[in-house]
Amino acid sequence: MKIKIASFALIGLVSIALLSCGQSYNSIKRMQKMEEGVSSPTTKEELKEAIEKYDRRAIDLVTTQAQEGIWWKILGTRYLDEEMYGQAYECFQKAVNFYPDNANLYFYLAVCAGYIANSTIDWNVEAQGTTQEIKLRYLHVSEESYKQALSIDPKYYRAMYGIGVLYVFALEESDKAIPYLENFLAVQTKDTDGMFVLARAYYDTMQYEKAISVYDRIIELKPNAQKVADAEANKQIVTDALYSN
Repeated sequence: MKIKIASFALIGLVSIALLSCGQSYNSIKRMQKMEEGVSSPTTKEELKEAIEKYDRRAIDLVTTQAQEGIWWKILGTRYLDEEMYGQAYECFQKAVNFYPDNANLYFYLAVCAGYIANSTIDWNVEAQGTTQEIKLRYLHVSEESYKQALSIDPKYYRAMYGIGVLYVFALEESDKAIPYLENFLAVQTKDTDGMFVLARAYYDTMQYEKAISVYDRIIELKPNAQKVADAEANKQIVTDALYSN
C-alpha cells in the first residue's frame, strides 16, 4: 500500500511539473516580461539587464525540466516494481525525452517492452494488427532498446544478458544472441544463468561441442544441486544430438 501511495504522490508532482514546463516559448516570454520587468530594451544597460534576467529564467527552466525527468524515472521504477509494465513503459518513454543518453532508461524500456509483448493486458488499445504482429512489434522495441543501451554503454552487462535472452527465447534468433552472451560471460565469468542461455544458443545453432563445454563449466562450478542436474540432463541431450549426426 505504501508503494501505491508513493506512486500517486509522484503522479501529482509530475502533473505540477508538466504545467510549469509545458508552456510555449511565447508564453515564457510573456511571463518573463511580467515577472522580471523585461519588455523591449534599447540601451546597452537595458540590454545587459534583460540578458541577465533571461539567463536566470533559463537556468530555472532547465532545472525544472531536469527534475521532471527524474520524477518520470522514479515513477516508472515504482510501476515496474509492481509489475505494471504498460504504465512503467510510458513513464520511461517520457524520461528518455529528458535524458536521451541514459543507458539505464533504455534498459528499463527494453525490459518493459519484453513483458508487454507477452501480456495483452498492457497493450496499447490503439495498436493495429494481429496479435502476433503486435507482439513482434513490442519484441523489436525491446531489441532496439537493448541495442541503444549498449550503444551508450558498451560494457552494460545487464543489457548484454537481456538481449541474449530475448534473441534465444522470444525472437528465436540464437545466432544473434551468441556474441552478446559471450561478451557478457567474459565479464560475469561465473554467472551460470548466462551460461545456460549461451549453451542453448550454441545448441540451437548446432555448435554442439561448444554447448557441451559450457554445460561442463556449469557442472564444475556447482551453483546448486538443481542447476547441476539440469546441466547434466541438457549435456546428455546435446551429446546425443552430436553423435546422431
